[in-house]
Amino acid sequence: MSDAHVLTHQSDENGPQDFKLWSDAFGIWHLSLGDESHDHVIAVRAFPISAPKEGVSILSREGKELLWMERLTHVPSETQHNIELCLQNREFMPEITKLDAVNSFVTPSRWSVQTTRGATELLLKGEEDIKRLTANTLIVSDAYGVQFLIKDLPSLDRQSRKFLDRFL
Repeated sequence: MSDAHVLTHQSDENGPQDFKLWSDAFGIWHLSLGDESHDHVIAVRAFPISAPKEGVSILSREGKELLWMERLTHVPSETQHNIELCLQNREFMPEITKLDAVNSFVTPSRWSVQTTRGATELLLKGEEDIKRLTANTLIVSDAYGVQFLIKDLPSLDRQSRKFLDRFL
């Protein structure tokens, strides 16, 4: 067993007595539950946007739930960090932090944006590709199927909000 990302956790009513989760040199995640061992496991959030720290499951390669954690806040911070690393293997939803430019206010429209993963361009096919989750949270789906999150609309700069107002 490689110890690249090893964690052990003694748990209460929110999970098993003890487990180990680690990734090997090839980035494959492994889970040990007592005397059981599972390779190629993945972590999945039940509510990745509305409650990212609640309801996390570790699944087998076949999709069977092996471990359920009611709240990540119930596990030590080192354990949370390693679970987050495992979650990153599956999740890809960059957060838009700024809209730099919009080539047209009618769709299709090309947007130049800054995200938590760097600068990029996205193609908005129609206004229906902007979905409001809450008053301040939006998901923008581009023409290539990539979803971008706007987590806190009021925290965007004035120019970004002005661009978005044209499409909402």
